[in-house]
Amino acid sequence: MNYPKKVTIGEITVRDGFQHEEHFIPTEAKLWILEQLILAGFKYIEVTNLGNPRGMPQFRDADALFKGIRNSKKVKDKLQDVVLTAITIREKAIERAIQARQEGFGPDRILLMVSTSESHHVRNSGLSLADYWKMSEEWIPKAHDAGILVNGTVSTIWGCPIEGPTEMSKAIEFTKHWFDIGADDVEHADHDGSASPDRVYKYYSMLLDAIPTPEKHIAHFHTTRGWGLANVLAALQAGMTNFESTMGGIGGQPANFIDGYPVAGTGKYYYDDPNIVGLVTTEDMIVMMDEMGIDTQVNVDKVLDIGRMVEKIIGRRLRSEAIRNGRIPKELTGR
Repeated sequence: MNYPKKVTIGEITVRDGFQHEEHFIPTEAKLWILEQLILAGFKYIEVTNLGNPRGMPQFRDADALFKGIRNSKKVKDKLQDVVLTAITIREKAIERAIQARQEGFGPDRILLMVSTSESHHVRNSGLSLADYWKMSEEWIPKAHDAGILVNGTVSTIWGCPIEGPTEMSKAIEFTKHWFDIGADDVEHADHDGSASPDRVYKYYSMLLDAIPTPEKHIAHFHTTRGWGLANVLAALQAGMTNFESTMGGIGGQPANFIDGYPVAGTGKYYYDDPNIVGLVTTEDMIVMMDEMGIDTQVNVDKVLDIGRMVEKIIGRRLRSEAIRNGRIPKELTGR
């Protein structure tokens, strides 16, 4: 098998992982996790969503979280090498990111998002694709002027929970357009576990043939149907070097029920059981890559310790097998 010997992992538990939790995760817990991720060696971390917290109350502490991590004595000296990201789907969120940046605590990078499926895109953003592209063209230069990097995400690459099958080549066109209008990197998202390993390999092979800059592309997989790590392997074989994941494989569609009452979220869930969805598990992916001889640039044992604490914070058993069974021993113990 041919695969890269070094990869970069973006850890997105505190944003994408927790947005699907149906109870508010305390700010202190989120801050602890962010600090520990940085101490473990992660250089790309999603912190929060700067959209209106009325619909997504999990993010009502966005400013406090950014201020907390910026002022943390534990990691302050390491932040110059870390990129902290906030999700900013619409104009007001981008404006909020720019204002926070100007005040000295805002994100280093923001994320904008399109879906190749028009129905899914409108559900997520409230705009047509044409209007969203126009909005992005206007706001990307403003973000850059404020010293903020911009990620353009492409979703529904392998299928849409509303419309069904999608055409993968459309996502290549969308990726080119993101770069044409100034995006610094592009995330390629299997947002709901629709991707199968054969089509993952085909897509990323097509992508890297069309735009052969793997450092500018990010692979994002869900493991709703259990294919997450198989998709990671397929992407590695295609030449991808940047991946995203969450502790315990949590995450998914923003919760529509928080602490005993319904909220807007992004509407009705796309799946029957919200407890069995989620992203690729950070712990399992890193242990697997480490066993394959791939340098993940993070402390594997510390990652497992963080995973165990995340289970305590959330209050239930999560998907990671590695935190139960540990790493494969590298040498004989003598026992």
